[in-house]
Amino acid sequence: MKIGFLYAGQGAQHVEMGKDLYEAYDEFKAVFDNAKLDFDIKKLCFEGPIEELSLTKYTQPCMVAFAVAMTDLLKNKGITPDYAAGLSLGEYSALYGAGVFEANQVIDLVAFRGKAMSEAVSGRDCGMIAVMQLDRETIKECCELAKAEFKDSEYNVCEVANYNTPVQVTVSGDTAVVNRAGELMLEKGAKRVVPVAVSGPFHTSLMKPAGDRLRERFASENFGEMSHPVVFNSTGKELESGVTIAQMLEKQVQSSVYFEDSIKYMMEQGVDTFIEIGPGKTLSSFVKKIDRSFTVYGVEDVESLNALLEALGK
Repeated sequence: MKIGFLYAGQGAQHVEMGKDLYEAYDEFKAVFDNAKLDFDIKKLCFEGPIEELSLTKYTQPCMVAFAVAMTDLLKNKGITPDYAAGLSLGEYSALYGAGVFEANQVIDLVAFRGKAMSEAVSGRDCGMIAVMQLDRETIKECCELAKAEFKDSEYNVCEVANYNTPVQVTVSGDTAVVNRAGELMLEKGAKRVVPVAVSGPFHTSLMKPAGDRLRERFASENFGEMSHPVVFNSTGKELESGVTIAQMLEKQVQSSVYFEDSIKYMMEQGVDTFIEIGPGKTLSSFVKKIDRSFTVYGVEDVESLNALLEALGK
């Protein structure tokens, strides 16, 4: 068996996430008790309200605290990965699991990242759509056609944000341009185009201000050596020679996420069992849409953790 850890990204958060694990396991409890933030992370995660939990500047440290705690818990149960990847924000959790960051360091880093992303396009009318069953090249062509219609406007960004599965791609940017691109995609044969509720045009060039701030922050951060390979969002592969993790994380926030490519790469390396570290089951569903023959588990609460331990004989 070759295991791949998959770390959930922003959007999977919900009130009470991690509460039963916090009450049941000291390892999980320790991460939340020791987190040093300017808000009460336990109260927000366990009690909400969801409107506040869903604000980017709060969502990101809450999600990563959950992932850090679950990673520690799984490690103490004897479950570690051969490869890891994370969707967007989840890449930071994957790097923590590989030993690149310390617990409080990564939670603080993503708190900084969340604020930088929130402020990058403050006041700008941005949107996202999920495009179903249309090939990549046609999607990109429609984005370019829509942008051409808005060439005289300063609000003319429309870019692919996520290549999630063979049948789902997300596009983000300025709302009017994105909506027009969606109309063109339907004309070109997309099965569906669905609006996605997000708080910013993540993984587009509009996030460059956030990337610049991250680059400045990374200059004073310590990056440890990876104990196992992490597959990066912006390439769908492992870290290439001559490229630093800091450079990849700066690029990631303003570039497309190649999640489908990342999963296929891990499969090519022999990974046959995926464990999604939640909350949520979004990545598990993505894996099944890429190849239904692979084994996928999700861990987001005590019940699912017990099921995983039983399945793996732990």
